[in-house]
Amino acid sequence: MGEMDKIWGQAREELQKIVGADSFATWIEPLKLTEVEQGNAIIACPTRFLSDWVSRHYSDDILQVLDRLGAPVSRLTFETRSQTSRQVQAAAEAPKRPSRVHAEEELTAPLDQRFTFDNFVVGKPNELAHAAARRVAEGGPVTFNPLFLYGGVGLGKTHLMHAIARETQLRQPDARVLYLSAEQFMYRFVQALRDRTVMDFKELFRTVSVLMVDDVQFIAGKDSTQEEFFHTFNTLVDQGKQIVISADRAPGEIKDMEERIKSRLQCGLVVDLHPTDYELRLGILQSKTDAFRVQYPGLQLAPGVLEFLAHRITSNVRVLEGALQRLFAFASLMGREITLDMTQECLADILRANDRKVSIEEIQRKVAEHYNVRLADLIGPKRVRTVARPRQIAMYLSKQMTSRSLPEIGRRFGGRDHTTIMHGVRKIEELRSADRSLAEDIDLLRRLLEA
Repeated sequence: MGEMDKIWGQAREELQKIVGADSFATWIEPLKLTEVEQGNAIIACPTRFLSDWVSRHYSDDILQVLDRLGAPVSRLTFETRSQTSRQVQAAAEAPKRPSRVHAEEELTAPLDQRFTFDNFVVGKPNELAHAAARRVAEGGPVTFNPLFLYGGVGLGKTHLMHAIARETQLRQPDARVLYLSAEQFMYRFVQALRDRTVMDFKELFRTVSVLMVDDVQFIAGKDSTQEEFFHTFNTLVDQGKQIVISADRAPGEIKDMEERIKSRLQCGLVVDLHPTDYELRLGILQSKTDAFRVQYPGLQLAPGVLEFLAHRITSNVRVLEGALQRLFAFASLMGREITLDMTQECLADILRANDRKVSIEEIQRKVAEHYNVRLADLIGPKRVRTVARPRQIAMYLSKQMTSRSLPEIGRRFGGRDHTTIMHGVRKIEELRSADRSLAEDIDLLRRLLEA
C-alpha cells in the first residue's frame, strides 16, 4: 500500500494542475487509489454520486496521469470506500446520521392537501400554465425542461407547484420528488458547507426524479448558492430529470441573478400567470361558494353578490378567497342572508383597499397589449420609438395610478434610474395636451385598468 500511496500522491499533484484547485478539491481529493491489478486501478470513493461524476468527467485524465507515472493501468473501477473494522466500531459508537431518504423527507416542504388540479379554476389568464403543469405531472418523456412559472402574489403558482408534486407522486409512487423553497435550498447548502457534508448534499439533490424550487428569485445575489444551483440544474437536465421552478417575475427580469442561470432557466418553457380577469375571479368565487355551502349549510346567498366581489376585489386570489370566507363566517354567526348590503358592511376594509389599487405589472401588461409590443421589450433597454413611447405611457400611468415611489417604479422598469422615470412622466404630461390620440389612449387604458 505504500507504493500505491506514493503513486497516488504524485497523480494527485498532476491532476490538480490539470483540473484546477476548485474542481480538484471537490472531485479528486476525496478519492483514494487502493489497488492496481491486471491493468485495473481500483479507486475508492465516499459516495456513489461522486464515483459516477468522476467516472464520466475525469476518467481519461486519471488514466493518462497514471500512465505517465509508469502505472500499468488501462481501465478504472470506482468503488464506494469500504469500512475497516475500526471505522465500523467508530460508526457504531457515533450518533446516527439521517439516511438519505430521511433527509429527503425532512427537507421536502409539506404539500397542502387543498392544492390539487381538480380544484384549480382554469381561465384565460392561467390556462397555459395549467396545461403545462398537467403535462409535467403526467410523467413520460420530458418535452420541456425546466418548466418556469412566474407571476404576482396570489395568482396560483404555489397551487400548481403543489398539484404537480402530488399528482407525480400518485402516478409514479417510486419517483423521488423533492419540493422546497429557494430559501431552504440555500439554508441546506450553507449547512452542508458548515458540517462538511457537501458530498451528501450533492448526492441528495442530484439524484432526484423531479426537483421543484419555489421563489427562485431568493437566491439572486447569493453567489455560492447560485453556483451550486447551476451545477445541480445542469446535472439533472443532463440526466433527463424534470425541473419545475417558480418566481415572482420572468428569468430575464430577476436582478442580480447570474446570466448563465437566467439563460438556463429560459431554455425550457417559461409561462406567465397573468392577473385574474373578471370571468376567472367569478369562476373561483363560484367554486369556493360550493365548498362553503357544505361547511355552512342553510346559508342563503343573494343574487349579484359574487358578481359584485369579482368586480371589486381584483388584487389577487388569496384576498378574494379570504373575503368570501369572512363573509360566510359572518353570515353564519349573525344568522343572516348574505346580501349586497351585508357584503359592503362586512368587507368594508377590503373593498377600500382594492379601490383603484392597480399594480405596476398590470399597467405594463395592459400597455404592452394595447400597443402590441412585447412585455420584455417594454421593460428592456430598446429605445426605438415604437417601444419608447408606450414605455413612457406605462411609467406615467404607474406614477398616476399607484402609490409607488419613482425609484421603485424605476426598479420595475428594468432597473432604470428615478430621473428616467421623471423624464418619461413629464414627457407624457406635455404630449397629452397636444396629442389628442395619445390622450384618448391614456384615458382608455385608465378605464380598462380601473374596471
